[in-house]
Amino acid sequence: MKYIFLFLTLLLLSCQNDNPLDFFTQVNKLEKIEGKASYLDSPFLSAGKKLYVVGHQNGRFPDLGWHVEGEMGGVWLHPIKLLDGYHAEIKNNNGQECLTDAKRFFNYPVGSEQVFDLKNMGINVSQFHFVPENENGLIIAYQIENTKQVENKFQFTFNASIDLRPVWLSDSLEIEDGQDEGNWEKRHEIFVAKDNKNNWFTAFGGKGFEPSDSENSCKLKRKGQGFDQALNKTIELKANEVKTIYLVVSGSDKSEKSAINTHQYLSKNAEELLKAKIKTYHTIQENNNLVTRDQGFNQMYRWLKYNSQWLMQEVDGIGTGLTAGSPDYPWWFGTDNGYAVQGLLASGMHEQALQTIDLIAKLSEKANGATGKIMHEASTNGVIFNPGNLNTTPKFISMLWKAYAWTGDEKLLDYYSLVNNAVDWIESKDKDGNDYPDGAGMMEIHGLDSEMIDVVAYQYEMYLAAANFAKVQRDMVLVDEYLVKANKLKIKINADWWVDKFNSYADFRSTKAQALKLTEDAIIRADTIDKPWSVTELKNTLDTLKAQEIEGTAPFVVHHNWIVNTPMEVGAADKEKAEKALKTAENYSNRFGMFVTGIDRDEQQEEASKWKSFSYVGAVMTLPTGVQAIAEAKYGNADRALEYLKMLQNSFSYALPGSMYEVSPDFGMMTQAWNIYAVAVPVVEEFFGIQPKAWKNEILIKPNLPTEWTNVSLENIKIGNNKLDISIKRVNNILEFRISQLHNWKIIFDFSDAKNIIYDGNRIKGGKVELYDRLHNLKVEF
Repeated sequence: MKYIFLFLTLLLLSCQNDNPLDFFTQVNKLEKIEGKASYLDSPFLSAGKKLYVVGHQNGRFPDLGWHVEGEMGGVWLHPIKLLDGYHAEIKNNNGQECLTDAKRFFNYPVGSEQVFDLKNMGINVSQFHFVPENENGLIIAYQIENTKQVENKFQFTFNASIDLRPVWLSDSLEIEDGQDEGNWEKRHEIFVAKDNKNNWFTAFGGKGFEPSDSENSCKLKRKGQGFDQALNKTIELKANEVKTIYLVVSGSDKSEKSAINTHQYLSKNAEELLKAKIKTYHTIQENNNLVTRDQGFNQMYRWLKYNSQWLMQEVDGIGTGLTAGSPDYPWWFGTDNGYAVQGLLASGMHEQALQTIDLIAKLSEKANGATGKIMHEASTNGVIFNPGNLNTTPKFISMLWKAYAWTGDEKLLDYYSLVNNAVDWIESKDKDGNDYPDGAGMMEIHGLDSEMIDVVAYQYEMYLAAANFAKVQRDMVLVDEYLVKANKLKIKINADWWVDKFNSYADFRSTKAQALKLTEDAIIRADTIDKPWSVTELKNTLDTLKAQEIEGTAPFVVHHNWIVNTPMEVGAADKEKAEKALKTAENYSNRFGMFVTGIDRDEQQEEASKWKSFSYVGAVMTLPTGVQAIAEAKYGNADRALEYLKMLQNSFSYALPGSMYEVSPDFGMMTQAWNIYAVAVPVVEEFFGIQPKAWKNEILIKPNLPTEWTNVSLENIKIGNNKLDISIKRVNNILEFRISQLHNWKIIFDFSDAKNIIYDGNRIKGGKVELYDRLHNLKVEF
């Protein structure tokens, strides 16, 4: 399916012209999603790769976020902030109105729009935020309509809240935030502000605007070393006339000249910049495009790709990569990208995936040398906050192999030494010689420094990836070694980590004394947040533990964190155990998805302080739900997997239209990177069964479609330099396939339960066939 906004021929005039209709006429042809009135006083994000804007959908810019307290909103050009925010005021004979109470909000792939109805003034205003994809600036377009039958004259004022300040962890670089100062550059018609201790600059202005000394009637209290500056101009509109005016904001952490040059470039080239941005999103939509009969599901899949592009961030001198989430995590995470990059690969965003891999690898080497350890979290100024958790490294290595399989990029083989060093580093964390690394993984359990199931499951996955890398490098000794280790670990996972009484894999392995203490702590916590059913369940668990005779270390299911499902996610679970564990997991979900723990949580809007330490008690998160969908699909339960993805669909566009929060439905990050993993990987790799081998011009396809997907297609599947289209129709017990590809690669279709396959006039018994041509039609009988 093609969308009208992808084929626009834009006629946008220069920002130097007050053209009445062209800009918004074209914008209104773009795909958009309207927000809910009840969420107008919640955040939005408009982003390019270098600059982004975070404010509220109603037009306000309140202090926002907790990572840097109250400073995560505004206009950011990492590694510095330019503005705390901005807003317009309109004043005429009927009074004065601030554009801080929008009646409607629309989100677009390329920007966002707020609509203001100023009835008392006889004016309607639309404010559109547009961040050019690769520039250090922002264009704000205002379409103003005179609803009166007579001329309407008014003063338009643009108020900018300047706050040039550094990003998180800059104090470790001895960077000090100075007082901001500014002056009017009459020759350029812009106001330029500078931090008096650093070469940080912001410039803003528009045609015909001049500095204003008028009092800002909408001024909000805020922090920082900045100040407010207003610019205004007089506007006259004839009866029913519509006019568009533009403001441009630019910045630099290098020089005033750079900020001014960017401002001038954006002012003169808005048309081409918008065309370029639309082309970028056209490509994103077109690659690996999903078409089902469920338009809402298609939209979620499509917009999660757009969300990923919003989170791509390029910082001069550091690199380009996918950040974790907005507004509080606009920096880079090795852990999160171990998941998210797999989603980028499955959804056709290969360039973004490769850029992110390169950046994380460089930051990891900076933090940890050549040890193979992958860093967890780094600020956009290059400072490493956390050099790495135990689960980070093995998940990154398995992702690295996926990248090679999808792209065939030979440069990825340069990471072979990193792969081998990573294996050695993980194995070095086995303190007691039982083959399990000791320490926290994805979920840190307070007071426990023992073995976690996600670390072990991802270690198994890492061995398989390392064996694949070794095979490509013809290092057959290591191939055998890694495969032996993977098989041994798989056996041990099913023997040492399975807890039969709970029909679940354990959260952790520890001594009985540690497990009793953790369970007692969990009871207190559940009672504190008023969860009586959880208290009862945990007390039963405590009684069971007390009655057991346990010596040494043993597996325990206490919190039932989502990580207990990772053995199914990676395919390490025995089928019988997997079926039981997946059934158990159904008890820990609601209509939005899987809980982080087994403790339900109805109050989604608790104070932020309870979330800062990742103690997401009973939170319904997108990553665990995606992991569960992958796990169900991997063990043949496509229908149940689709049910979990529809739970995620309940969260899509819930608070921010076109986006999915980190914590369903409306808490945590309003846009989260790993959401693309949660949806694209089960859809592309499990439902359509795409298992690429781009390095050898080969593709294995093992479809496992949900029952209700009777007519679906995946278009422009990007694998290396090849592209495929797959369309599938189900008629009773027959699947009809049409497959086309750009190049004559080898395609292996594997239908394990098929009776016959009819292809290109041939009929064979069994469920496996190899194809080489560019176009094929198949019928598979079950």
